Amino acid sequence: MDRVSRQTRVAKLPPRERILDAAEELFSREGIKAVGVQAIADRAATTKMALYRHFATKDALVEEWLRIVAADYTAVFDRLEDAHPDDPRAQILGMARFIADGLPGISHRGCPFINSMAELPDRTHPARRLIEAHKAGQLRRLAGLCERAGLTDPQEAAAEITFVLEGAQVSAQNGSVGHAGELLMRIVEALLARRSAPGTGRPVAGRATE
Repeated sequence: MDRVSRQTRVAKLPPRERILDAAEELFSREGIKAVGVQAIADRAATTKMALYRHFATKDALVEEWLRIVAADYTAVFDRLEDAHPDDPRAQILGMARFIADGLPGISHRGCPFINSMAELPDRTHPARRLIEAHKAGQLRRLAGLCERAGLTDPQEAAAEITFVLEGAQVSAQNGSVGHAGELLMRIVEALLARRSAPGTGRPVAGRATE
């Protein structure tokens, strides 16, 4: 989206949404610590006073931004479940494809969770706790899909898939591995084949575990 069209879109948003939009752009591009509250207010075409009316602190704004990012990932799981309600393997592969397709963007801007974790060393920080809870929830949901798909040791299978998804994002961000998306898909497909017990080639019907 070009600058003019973005400005037109953002100008129509309520102040709180403008602030979050500005925070998303600046935090993703420059990092949390490098971006001050005044820069966010300027980008949102508002004032620091108005920003603090909606978010008591910068930390609160960071937490809300990451909550929205986490909700976007959860929505991908939900869409895949709606599209393939009786095919957990398709849901797993769909999530892998979503990550694979997003790797070019990550190579430029980095994963917001990885970047934020690096800037939030204090594990008691609310935003850090939010990320950890989100990642734990994703792992549980993957484990539920692995169980429904009849994979051997679904908890370990989910952990392996998580390692692959997370590792692909780090590799794309640091540029260490070429064609990371294609490699990601091949590894996940091979993992599903390897962990398919005899007679469990087709998924088990039912709803994914949250």
